Parts: sequence; structure tokens; C-alpha cells
Amino acid sequence: MQQSIILPDDRIISPEAVRYAVSAIDSVRSGSLAYCKFLSANDTKETGAHQAGFLIGKSAVGILFDRPGVKGENLTRSIRISWQDGAVVTNSSAKYYGQKTRNEYRITGVGYNFPFREVEYTGALFVLVRRTAEDYEAFVLNTEDEIDYFLDWFGLSPAETNALISTSQTPSKDEVIAKVVASLNNGFPTTAEMSRLARETEEVIHDHVEKARTNPDEKLINWTQVEYALFRGVEESLYKDRVRDGVPDLETFLSIAKEFLQRRKSRAGKSLENHLQALFDANELNYSSQAVTEENKKPDFIFPSIAAYHDSAFPTEYLTVLAAKTTCKDRWRQVLNEADRMHERTKYLCTLQQGNSSKQLHEMKAEGVVLVVPKKYISTYPREYQGSILSIREFIEHVSRLQALHLR
Repeated sequence: MQQSIILPDDRIISPEAVRYAVSAIDSVRSGSLAYCKFLSANDTKETGAHQAGFLIGKSAVGILFDRPGVKGENLTRSIRISWQDGAVVTNSSAKYYGQKTRNEYRITGVGYNFPFREVEYTGALFVLVRRTAEDYEAFVLNTEDEIDYFLDWFGLSPAETNALISTSQTPSKDEVIAKVVASLNNGFPTTAEMSRLARETEEVIHDHVEKARTNPDEKLINWTQVEYALFRGVEESLYKDRVRDGVPDLETFLSIAKEFLQRRKSRAGKSLENHLQALFDANELNYSSQAVTEENKKPDFIFPSIAAYHDSAFPTEYLTVLAAKTTCKDRWRQVLNEADRMHERTKYLCTLQQGNSSKQLHEMKAEGVVLVVPKKYISTYPREYQGSILSIREFIEHVSRLQALHLR
């Protein structure tokens, strides 16, 4: 009988609930190259577009071809893909389209009725593993538990998808990041301190301090990516000797593994909140974070303050509640009951999720939930819903206008 799996947040689930995530992790670790991305509406049948198969990011060309495609040419080669532990096997093609206006890599030949291109898989995490030159394995993770379990295992943020997956825990080769990691000799910083270090480090690397005001969408992605690089670097620095020397027994190994995943899970959720808070500070917004509303509920952010929220004379039209979740494929409903005063008003949800199905977005709209995502990710959502999704900058401008109106 299979034992239950204890997730980093201490929820107990059956192994079947994350079966494909576990298989995908094993496949990535034993494969020669691996890649993951969130399936966009254009990858599935969501948009009704005629493009075939799955788009592969240009930075991951090595998983399909031995050299980059050259503009003006087309490339193709035959590959065999085993999907979901062999549930489906396709004789497919790796293709580069470089003629006319096109410049893209795709996996084609999965068939129009291929099950994992259905609309409900928009926003799922697609994992592709190269076993040999011709043989591949692929997994489509379509629940939040599976997505989070996979990303947490490799220490990835949603902002680091659409790229090759590194199975090494070696920190970034960037000298700035390596220097910061070397300076941390007292164990793991707190989540808030790690986020602060990431922001400081990112600004040294990119030299764009002003973008917290002028381009908060790009800034949020940059901060998140640098924090993940720093975090993995600290892990490597603190644990490499312990892992290299081996562990004495299975219980010790499991304890270390849970410690790793718990820390990664905790940091992932707090990272987004910490960086949003820094953006709100840079843009001079008034807010309360993690303040208590009714029945000990704690929305991530309340604008302009928790005091205003609890003041029955304060007009609800000037209140804004924002939740922050790195992924939101399943758990977005949690935001509906975090602030009773906002029951009849719009609830906002900031996420780094790239893409979601029309069904989920329809349900969000019906419940008055508006997504807030980095601007570059909006195009991964179904076209008919893109106009109702706010960028980070648009959300900040919306709150700023409300606060200015109230002060008049």
C-alpha cells in the first residue's frame, strides 16, 4: 500500500494526487535535457488558432536541435514522445519555422484530437524531457498541487519557466550573485531579508532602480528570478558538504528532503508578497499587509489600510483587497471569503501563473475576481479575457487613483 505524501505546507494527500509530478521529477533528473512552460491559450485549442502543437521557447532550442535555426530556413526532424508515463505515445516532429515572418520552434504531429491540447489544459505545466536524440518523455501537470510540487522540487518560480531546467544546485555564475552568496555565512536569511537582498542584487545587475515606478511589471519578474538564483546559491553553499558526505539512513534523507521543500514552499509564497510590498512602497501607495479582517482572516493586502476597512463609515468603493498567489489554477477561490466587506465588490488576485482556461476565467469573472499579472504574461491567456486582466502597473495606477479621489 502506498504511503500518503506530506506536502511542504503539511497537507497530506495521496500519492496519486501528484503521481505525474513525481514521474516528471524522476524523468527530468535522469534525462539529458529538460524544459518546462505553462501552456498558453495558443498551445491548446483555446484560441481556435491554426498553429500546430506546442511552442517551445527560443532559449531552449538545444532540447530540439543541435543548432539554432537560421532565418529564412525551415528545419524538421522526427521524434517519439511518451506522454504521462506512456499513457499516450506520439510519433511527432520537432520543427523550426524561419521563413517569411515566422521565427519559432514547435513540437507538431500530436494530432488534432490529442487529449492534452484541450481547453482545460490551458495554464497547465508542460514538461518535456529529452532521453535520447529521438526519444522524449512529456508530462502535463494540470492541478495546482502537481504544479507546485514540481516547481518547488527544482526551486523554480513560475517566472523561470519557458526555459531549460537545471538539475544542478550550483548558484548562478554571475559574479554579483556569487559574491552575495559568499557573504551569507550565518545560515538562511529570513524570507523578508532574502527578498531584500534579491532586490538590491538585481539593481546592481540591471542598473534600473527607477523601474520600480516606471516598469513595475518587469521589475517584479527580475526580482523574482534573482531571488530564486540567490536562494539556490545559499542552498548549495550550506548543504553541499552534508549531501556530498551522504546521509546515514532513509529517515534522515526524508527529513532533509522535507526541510528543503518546506523552505522552498514557504519562501516561494512570501517572495511574491515581499516584492509586491516593495513595489507599492516605491509607488507611494497606502496599504496594510497580512492584517486581520473577520474571523481571523488575513488578506495579503488591503488598501488604503486595515483601519479604513474596519471603519464602517469609510466608503467601500475606496477599499481594495489584493491576494497574492504564485499560481492560481485551483486555489483562486480562497480569495472570495477573505474580506466580508468586499463581498459585493471586485476582488483582485496577483499571480505569476502564465495562462489559465476559459472555464476557470469565466468562473473568476462570475465571482468578481480580477487577475493582476506581469504585462508580458497577459498574452498567454485566452484572447477574450485578456482585456479584463490588469498588469501590475495598471493595478498600481488604479489604486493610486482611488486614494487620490478619497483625499479630495
